Amino acid sequence: MRLGVLDVGSNTVHLLVVDAHPGARPLPAHSHKSELRLAELLDEDGAIGPDGVDRLVATIAGALQAAEDKGCEDVLPFATSAVREASNADQVLARVRDETGIDLAVLSGAEEARLTFLAARRWFGWSAGRLLVLDIGGGSLEISYGMDEEPDAAVSLPLGAGRLTAGWLPGDPPDPAEVKALRRHVRARIARSVGEFTRLGRPDHVVGTSKTFKQLARIAGAARSTEGLYVQRALTRKSLEEWVPKLAAMTAEQRGTLPGVSEGRAAQLLAGALVAEGAMDLFGVEELEICPWALREGVILRRLDHLPTEPTEQAALR
Repeated sequence: MRLGVLDVGSNTVHLLVVDAHPGARPLPAHSHKSELRLAELLDEDGAIGPDGVDRLVATIAGALQAAEDKGCEDVLPFATSAVREASNADQVLARVRDETGIDLAVLSGAEEARLTFLAARRWFGWSAGRLLVLDIGGGSLEISYGMDEEPDAAVSLPLGAGRLTAGWLPGDPPDPAEVKALRRHVRARIARSVGEFTRLGRPDHVVGTSKTFKQLARIAGAARSTEGLYVQRALTRKSLEEWVPKLAAMTAEQRGTLPGVSEGRAAQLLAGALVAEGAMDLFGVEELEICPWALREGVILRRLDHLPTEPTEQAALR
């Protein structure tokens, strides 16, 4: 079957169309992406303003049209931290429902972490052992750990690259004092959760997902995306420690010229790097591997897991 997963995130509204059936890996067929930066459109009261809601509704309508054009049998729509934490979330969801017919499922931070963990587990398999998964989004940082497909521990922290850039780094390039203050804030916030994970033992494999980790790995020398999904890509803490001061000294325009860094994400890259460096340091991680799958794939995999078994398969199992 052809499925679409509609991810209303803090940075982008992303429709991923895949061909999938139970027991097989989802095959990407189409990607439709629009940058809205909802995390940066919240007003002083934490609400998404009228212009932001208008743009969101129009963008979702466009994504749904793209899903129809590509022959999707079903669309799995969900929203993450920007909508979840908006003070007018109920009104926004009602407007989306009334004008597009879509009921956006608002995922909790813990659900985001669990579904991302599922995607990483399926990608790396059981032989990866105990996984520690780090996922830096626009609005939040998800951390999860476990041996199975359901993590033993999962948390979501308000340390997304877009959120932190808007709230802590207004300058371009940023003021060194503001960078230092953000670094201190990030590490203090992550440190509160470290004990919940370290008591479970050291992971066998550490994984980073999300655009932020992919871009950081790329500027540190990892293979470009055109070389394919199955090329191993890694990011070391040592390389991050070398790149953070360089990124802090650059303007957003200068960061946008780095290999693998998109113009739209360039302004957020420093905040994302500070979160990545802090997490790797506090968890004692020297190197992590980049996982091509993340939350969207986790949503698809969970849906496939719950599809009814075909009658012929049911008979064979008797």
